[in-house]
Amino acid sequence: MKHLPNAVFFAATLALPASALAQTAWDMPTPYAEGNFHEQNIATFVADVNEKAGEAVAITLHPNQSLIKHPDIKNSVRDGIVPIGEVLVSRLENENAIYGADAVPFLATSYEDAKRLYDAQKPMMEKALAKEGLKLLFSVPWPPQGLYTKDEVNSVADLSGKTFRAYNKSTEEIAKGAGMVPTQIEVSDIPTAFSTGRVEAMMTSPSTGVDSKAWDFLSNYYTLNAWLPRNMVIVNQAAFDALPAEAQTAITEAAAAADTRGWEASKQETETATQTLKDNGINVVEPSEELNSGFKEIGKTMTEAWKASAGAEGEELLKAYGQ
Repeated sequence: MKHLPNAVFFAATLALPASALAQTAWDMPTPYAEGNFHEQNIATFVADVNEKAGEAVAITLHPNQSLIKHPDIKNSVRDGIVPIGEVLVSRLENENAIYGADAVPFLATSYEDAKRLYDAQKPMMEKALAKEGLKLLFSVPWPPQGLYTKDEVNSVADLSGKTFRAYNKSTEEIAKGAGMVPTQIEVSDIPTAFSTGRVEAMMTSPSTGVDSKAWDFLSNYYTLNAWLPRNMVIVNQAAFDALPAEAQTAITEAAAAADTRGWEASKQETETATQTLKDNGINVVEPSEELNSGFKEIGKTMTEAWKASAGAEGEELLKAYGQ
């Protein structure tokens, strides 16, 4: 296991007092390419920490799954293989339904709603993360999710039988609800998956469409505004606690700034990326009433299913969100 030496070193550093370390080196894996707005925001966060933490800690960013694959990042932070990392929140829904709230279709379809949902979801996420020795630093939404297809689509029935790119439990359920066949595909594999015919449709943000150059293999983007899933940056609590107080403050202050900056960047990204899709020949269109209503029906069914899986916490979260 190639990460074992790092894990051993990391565990050893935790046993030492902060004063015994001239500088703690942190590797930070992220899932997306450097040009992505999430990664640009994180790069600024890293620069802020490295500047303000002095000699206490230095973070090295490893984007685009170059150090650790996306499905393994959260557990790698938990297990001390790396002290900090970024992950798509809803990837963890199979571990705890609370992580899936922001990926329930048509529950929150605007930035204002997404922020209220996050405010209700955040303390429950922090509680779940703390049980695994993890600390939430900040969480930023993607632009609203839309439907990408090669062929024109006017109703959910038009999608029946098509293969569909899935990346979490919710997208798998959307595919099944629309009669499609879900296939797990990471962002970095999207172009190949479409070019080789492994998938024929996907639901994702305009940002991911631009990052994957969707115009090379797709023709249409339907602005469903189905939900605004979020990424989060987490840190190993023991690694954080091992730092001197001034370094901890540098991290939390940089994280707060990244949270605010990231939400604003996401709004701007929605406009910029959507225009880029148009400029490169993608037909950006409003969904037909039939297509929109069909997906909203799937969303209602999924909301009820999510409430049942989340139990009392889910009821509490939705009550807080509705206030």
